[in-house]
Amino acid sequence: MYTTPEQLAGANKANVETLLTVANTAFASAERLAALNLNTARTILEDSVNNAKSLLAAKDAQELVSMQAALAQPAFEKAVAYSRSIYEIATQTQEEFSKIFDSQYVEINKNVSSALDKAVKNAPAGSDVAVAAVKSALAAANSAYETMNKAAKQVAEMAEANVAAATSATVKAVGASAKAKKAA
Repeated sequence: MYTTPEQLAGANKANVETLLTVANTAFASAERLAALNLNTARTILEDSVNNAKSLLAAKDAQELVSMQAALAQPAFEKAVAYSRSIYEIATQTQEEFSKIFDSQYVEINKNVSSALDKAVKNAPAGSDVAVAAVKSALAAANSAYETMNKAAKQVAEMAEANVAAATSATVKAVGASAKAKKAA
């Protein structure tokens, strides 16, 4: 039941590998977010210049108002697409972190079970009740973890569906509003 230096070294190596995986996931996410932000900033600048040129070319107030309404819809759609991209990056990063932590949870569980089995072999007679209680508590904790994990996934799926529905409805409403302004 004693821990050997090789076991400690193996555990430390595994922990370092996990930390590296977490760091790489975080850096990849930050890199994707930075690229998205730079591309969005470039697009906004280009669109702003083009929109300003278009608006300056307007011949009268009626044409100016019509152009503004026409230019608002694509800008809004790009803002919604940007928000979706950020949400997608955040969701994917969270999923990667969940996979990492879930695998760590499984590994810890396996180690606790192994240690418990070793303890049973060396335990004095009559300690079966205590060992059974610990195993029962461990099983209950695992069951609670699984239930919470499933509930969290369901909440995330519902939130994603709600965000998609709200975004779609908002885009449609802005589009209808822009068409109504054009017609007026």
